[in-house]
Amino acid sequence: MREKISEVFLEVFKREVPETDPPALSDDLILLESGLDSLGFAVLIVELENRLGFDPFSLANEAFYPRTFREFVEFYEKHKP
Repeated sequence: MREKISEVFLEVFKREVPETDPPALSDDLILLESGLDSLGFAVLIVELENRLGFDPFSLANEAFYPRTFREFVEFYEKHKP
């Protein structure tokens, strides 16, 4: 799961922020400091739903806003159907 999320993240980043080098996707990467804006994250979530076949944000019973890349990946892993 982490590999696929990383792959899609980097693809979306390169498309949405072409003039900037993508960040290193470490566990402690703060998502708000990754270089993607809110529209970029929306595009990422849609792209991940298309590739993975589910959207954990609509499956979760409570709102959750991952702060780090690790929390983001864990959230997807937790809600994988």
